[in-house]
Amino acid sequence: MRTLAVIGELGRRSVRQTFRRPQLMAPLLIIPTLLLAVQSAGAGRAVDLPGFPPVESFFDFLLAGAMVQAALLAGNSGGIAMAIDIEMGFTDRLLAAPIPRFAIVAGRLAGTAAVGAVIAVWFLVIGVVFGATIEEGIPGALMMIVLVVLAALAFGTLGAALALRTGSASVVQGTFPLVFVILFLSTAFFPADLLLEPAETIARVNPLSFVVTAVRDPVISAWSAGELAAGFAATLLIGAVGIWLCSMALRRRLRMG
Repeated sequence: MRTLAVIGELGRRSVRQTFRRPQLMAPLLIIPTLLLAVQSAGAGRAVDLPGFPPVESFFDFLLAGAMVQAALLAGNSGGIAMAIDIEMGFTDRLLAAPIPRFAIVAGRLAGTAAVGAVIAVWFLVIGVVFGATIEEGIPGALMMIVLVVLAALAFGTLGAALALRTGSASVVQGTFPLVFVILFLSTAFFPADLLLEPAETIARVNPLSFVVTAVRDPVISAWSAGELAAGFAATLLIGAVGIWLCSMALRRRLRMG
C-alpha cells in the first residue's frame, strides 16, 4: 500500500507537471488536432480511391490515427519531463529515498496513462462533434479509450527508458521527428494497400499499424476479435520492450551514481 501511495503521488505530480508546462501539453492536443483537420479536409476524396476500405468519411478513418499520434507524443512528453527531473536532481533524491526503484518509473508512467485518458476523451468529443460515427456505440468508445491509454503507457516506457539512459531533455525532445516517421510508415493515415513499397511492407509489420487498426475498428465497422487481439498484443509487446529498456537504463544509472 505504501508503494502504491508513492506511485499515486508521483503520478499526480507527473500530471500536474504536464499541464503546467505548455511545451509538454500543447503538442499532444494541438498538433494531432490540426493534422486531423487539414488532412480530412484536404484529402477527403481519398475514400474514393480503389482499394480504400468502406468508411463514412476520411475523417472517420483518420480519427484513430490522430489518437495514436497523440498517445505517441504523450510518451515522448513523459520522457522529456523525466529527463528534466534528472537534470534538476529530483530523480537523484528519489533514488536516495527509501522507496522501490521501480516506483520512480511507475509513477511517471501512471501520469502518462492519465494524460492518455484525457487525449482519448478529447478526440472522441471532437469526433462526435464533427460527425464521426462510432459503429459500436458507447462500448466501442470505451474500448477506444482503454486502447489509447494502454498505448500511451506503452510509448511512455520508451520515453522513460531514453530519459534514464541519456539524462538529457534535449536528446529526448530530439526524437520528436522520429514519431512522425514511424507513424507515417503505418496505416494511421492510409491503408497499407495504397502505400508504395517499401512503405507497404513496413506498414504491414509495424506494431503501430495493429494498434491503430484496433482503435479504428469500433468507428468504421463491427467488432473484430482478431483486430482487437492484435492491437492489444502489439501494445503489450511495445510495453514489454520499453520496460526491459527502462530496467537496463535504471541499472546503468545506479551503477554510474
